[in-house]
Amino acid sequence: MVCDLKALARLLVIDTAAALLVVLVFSGATWQTPWRSILETFGVALVFANCIGPLIALVMPYLAPAVKKRFVFPLDWSILIGALALLGVAGCVLALTVLRVVGYLPPGRFVEGFLGSLRICVITTLTFGVAGTALETLRARLDAATLALRTQERDAAEARRLAAEAQLASLESRVQPHFLFNTLNSIAALIHDDPAGAERMTAQLASLLRSSLGHHSVLVPLDEELRIVRNYLDIERVRFGDRLRYDIQIDPAVQGARVPRLAVQTIVENSVKYAVSPRREGGTIAVRAAANNGHVEIAVEDDGPGFDAAAALPGHGLALVRERLEMTLGARAALRVDSVPGATTVLLAVPLQSEGP
Repeated sequence: MVCDLKALARLLVIDTAAALLVVLVFSGATWQTPWRSILETFGVALVFANCIGPLIALVMPYLAPAVKKRFVFPLDWSILIGALALLGVAGCVLALTVLRVVGYLPPGRFVEGFLGSLRICVITTLTFGVAGTALETLRARLDAATLALRTQERDAAEARRLAAEAQLASLESRVQPHFLFNTLNSIAALIHDDPAGAERMTAQLASLLRSSLGHHSVLVPLDEELRIVRNYLDIERVRFGDRLRYDIQIDPAVQGARVPRLAVQTIVENSVKYAVSPRREGGTIAVRAAANNGHVEIAVEDDGPGFDAAAALPGHGLALVRERLEMTLGARAALRVDSVPGATTVLLAVPLQSEGP
């Protein structure tokens, strides 16, 4: 409806401009011409303009694209100019009919009026018709180019989304087997020396796999992620015994916060690998989670020998976690590492209310 009103307003402006052109160019009016005569001429010209203009507005939007599709320049424009001239003649006849009906044109003066106004009608019609058709053609091309650009942008965004999902799936496939293979190696090591322990560990692994691989969500509630962490640490305690000591504390208010699946588990696994496994006395791992300024801060601490976080290679557990954060939560999440000999803290910050798939 808004577009129709705009088109009508545009048509009225063009018709008024055409009527003014007739008064200024063809009527011979000067500054000495009485205003009443000028207004009368303008009114008659406006009748002609409003009879010819709507005909052009109705016919040309359909005719011009069809002609340009079938014919090439200059034949297409020759046909369109001929069509505009015919519309000018038809509009001239219609305008004279209106003037005759309202009593302005005396009886018997129809043919004389037609011959006297035909040249003006055709010239004015061609002037405004050609200009309007050219502008509408350019507008149609601009609309088509805009639509093509938007379609291209949409396709590019879809391609980026699919690429991100594929990369995320690749990262997840690297995280899950990494933990699984380590656990299976632990079970294999226990089979001969402690069959009962191997059996218990197998049952714990089955429980862990059910909770961690039983869905396809990219983000999971924090309490679910920490349940996976507890299962993982219980499995590793079968392997390390009292050498592995851990403590997990979580503020109940942040249990529903969503984190990338297996992100905290990967950080904890990193602590087991570097702080517990290589040391005869083992090590202690603490996991804390609490709200802070609209975010949930999850800290994984260990008392291992420490490491240079800047020297972590691609594919390292922390590098994988950092990439997963960037893909799932972007700038809303952060990962910070503070490490000195005897105290390493990996701080994972995610939004307190984060939505995800």
